[in-house]
Amino acid sequence: MSEIIKRKKALSVMPLKSSAPLGATLAFLGLNRSIPMLHGSQGCTAFAKVMCVRHFREPIPLQTTAMDQIATVMGADDNVIEGLRVLSEKSAPAVIGLVTTGLSETQGADIRRSVNEFRQTHPEFADTAVVPVNAPDYVGGLESGYARAVEAMIETLVSTGEPGRRRRQINVLVGPGLNPGDQEALKELIEAFELRPVLLPELGDSLDGHLDESDFSPLTIGGTAVEEIAHLGDALATLVVGPSMAKAGELLHVRTGVPELRLDHLLGQENNDRLVSWLAELSAREVPPRIERRRYQLQDAMVDSHFMLGQRRVALAAEPDDLLALSEFLQGMGAEVVAAVTPSRGPALEKLLLEQVKIGDLEDLEKMAAEADAELLIGNSHLAQIAGRLDIPLLRYGFPQFDRLGGFRRQHIGYDGGRELLFELGNLILAEQHKHEITPHRSIFRGEESADGRTETAARVSH
Repeated sequence: MSEIIKRKKALSVMPLKSSAPLGATLAFLGLNRSIPMLHGSQGCTAFAKVMCVRHFREPIPLQTTAMDQIATVMGADDNVIEGLRVLSEKSAPAVIGLVTTGLSETQGADIRRSVNEFRQTHPEFADTAVVPVNAPDYVGGLESGYARAVEAMIETLVSTGEPGRRRRQINVLVGPGLNPGDQEALKELIEAFELRPVLLPELGDSLDGHLDESDFSPLTIGGTAVEEIAHLGDALATLVVGPSMAKAGELLHVRTGVPELRLDHLLGQENNDRLVSWLAELSAREVPPRIERRRYQLQDAMVDSHFMLGQRRVALAAEPDDLLALSEFLQGMGAEVVAAVTPSRGPALEKLLLEQVKIGDLEDLEKMAAEADAELLIGNSHLAQIAGRLDIPLLRYGFPQFDRLGGFRRQHIGYDGGRELLFELGNLILAEQHKHEITPHRSIFRGEESADGRTETAARVSH
């Protein structure tokens, strides 16, 4: 277990943390015909919307209860009830994610009581599901807010069910570490065994970057349907990916009795071998030849890249789940994680095998990376300036990525995702090595080259 160094500074310099309400918002964006509504000021919602738009480069449906000074002091229950009414009436969503913020939590809002009042006052909107989530900004971060939203979905939308009734259905609870590209790849892997995956939530269907026939929608397009969530208890089994999803997986198991498999991550070979073996056993089918082929391709990429990654000094800045996945992946290739910073505590930190982990910001990472002579940075787009100052390469990973196209679509999990990640890391190292190559010596007695490729000295001698 790593030594976890707690935050001591009174403020964040170059913040790494993304807020819990933003994490909860991301989770609700993975449900079909959904709209999150943040219970707080307009500024809280505006920042979350901007972050998502810059990362996904897609229109993001997001609403707010628009608490002002009077509502903050006198109470904002009416804002919640009126907001739910307006959204239900104008947009007819399948589900509304009601998420608190630091402002409403400090004010003392009881959103569950407000939802009950809404139900009593407006029974005509009984078909609209409302999922309340307490996610104050000052507790946890993106990962914990996302996890709380998934737990609230299970508590609100899942019935008990009959395990195994849907004999080909596999529930998949995925944390925010799996981007839309990863989720799409995981779904295709499960389908290769003729099983039917139901992801909760499914950003790989709603925010995968596609054009739709409709010009505009105030709700999410794609994602997990509310009707599917209600029948998670009828599935054959549940796959839980990421320590942050462990509580949600336990909640689903206790409520429905559906057996589960928990994996910390899906980077590299070992956990993917466990997943493929589990899927083959569940489906009673042989592993498809194309999956075996991809495993061999990953092994070949490991051989090709280990010269570049072996003993390489790496600095990481990521959410706890991503930190665990990346550190184990890199250590498996012989790299050394010399600096690790995470924005908040999470269950994944208890499993890390690093010397130290700092709960802090990007200023902490820059100091640690400089002191440890790091040769490579891994983290989101906010690390770009640090990479420039330290003059070392950066692999963009995690949320947000706003200075490159397609970051949210890059696949890292699975055999083929691991291969591409190894190539990307190896190419960054190779480019850095070429940048510092010694310039060839040219003698002062050697003349300049002429148009025909001969030197001036040689040209004179030939004439």
